[in-house]
Amino acid sequence: MSTANNSLWRAVHPYLEKESLAALFVGISSGFPYAMIGATLTTRLAQDGIEKKTITAFTLAFLVYNLKFLWAWIVDSVRLPVLGRLGQRVSWLILAGILVIAAVVNLALTDPKASIEATVIAAILVGVAGATYDIVIDAYRIEILKPYQLGVGSGMSQYGWRIGSAAAGAVALIVAERAGWTQAYLVCAAFALPAMVAGLVVGEPARHVFANKAGGLSAVLSSITGPFAEFMRRDNAWLILLFILVHKIGDTLANLTFRLLFNDLGFSNDEIATYDVGVGFWAYLVGIFIGGVLYVRMGLKRSVLIALLLMGVSNLSFALLAQAGHSNYGMAAAIGFENIASGFGGVVVVAFFSALCNLQFTAAQYALISACASVVGRFVTGTTAGAMIDSIGYVNFYLLTTLLAIPGIVLFWLMARHGIVDRALEANNSQ
Repeated sequence: MSTANNSLWRAVHPYLEKESLAALFVGISSGFPYAMIGATLTTRLAQDGIEKKTITAFTLAFLVYNLKFLWAWIVDSVRLPVLGRLGQRVSWLILAGILVIAAVVNLALTDPKASIEATVIAAILVGVAGATYDIVIDAYRIEILKPYQLGVGSGMSQYGWRIGSAAAGAVALIVAERAGWTQAYLVCAAFALPAMVAGLVVGEPARHVFANKAGGLSAVLSSITGPFAEFMRRDNAWLILLFILVHKIGDTLANLTFRLLFNDLGFSNDEIATYDVGVGFWAYLVGIFIGGVLYVRMGLKRSVLIALLLMGVSNLSFALLAQAGHSNYGMAAAIGFENIASGFGGVVVVAFFSALCNLQFTAAQYALISACASVVGRFVTGTTAGAMIDSIGYVNFYLLTTLLAIPGIVLFWLMARHGIVDRALEANNSQ
């Protein structure tokens, strides 16, 4: 019994360490702004009778996340007055959290039916604030985790992200059904608080390297270009960057249109909250658990390759749902498969991307990598997805998103087979 208890404790203990718990809490706050301008806003606009082309164009607000590397250097290099006494990362967590709350409250007070332009501006402001919060949160997570905690910490961060996005999405739907969208968004603004609290309780990361920059225009330009230049000096950096750009096109394109499908199939807010948010939440947690286990047992390369395959194939389930029509069981199955694949991929792919970051440029480099990971899919969604769905229908659209996953799978397989992945990780770890 004692041996069994010791084994159980060794298995559970890494998840209870303060760094892992901090990764969970910052993940919660990272996930909710995405939901506010993603699935939740899509549902709100669809129920307000806004046409598909306009709704999918709102996904361009996510492109702000893809531009965050342009100001990520500020988070690395600029000390905040007064708040800076709390530490570089913690002070920025507090400031960014306040900005997110203000932006979500502003979006709550807009009326898409009265002014679609004001809603666009409000959504972009949430994107800017949320992207800034992500910059700080990602840097804090990477730096607070010890090297041996990277796999567990990435998993806990993904747990948190899903809790934040799913809980905020479900709360918004439930409150909106009963009290309206304004009240729903006001309530959800509170999801910015967990990361702020985690930063205050746990404190500054021990592994943080402050990039102290001298003043002047040249120093500013160096702060912006330095992280990118350092990354591109690595062997086969262009090939790794190409993989980052293409690996998630199909997955992003599909995910940003699910709520349109559900609305057109006649699902109610309560059904969406139950099956999309509820079933999706638990399925995502299962996927994260599987990802954490397989990451340890199979290693990074094989687990990432399996994740890419699952994320691609999962889009087929929505083609089947579109063909079947309004079916709660069909929706639960499609959402379940999709979220297991996404949870699995979230752990192993995030761990891979985190390991690529140089600790001198943590915020800027992870901002660059995460921005590149979704920029193509978000741009295509915002500019063409609505028209594509109207032209070829949902079934063919989701079949196309499955095919778009193939280039990323093939590219990673070639990189792994020829040792490029190993060399990239070894070069960064030696710095």
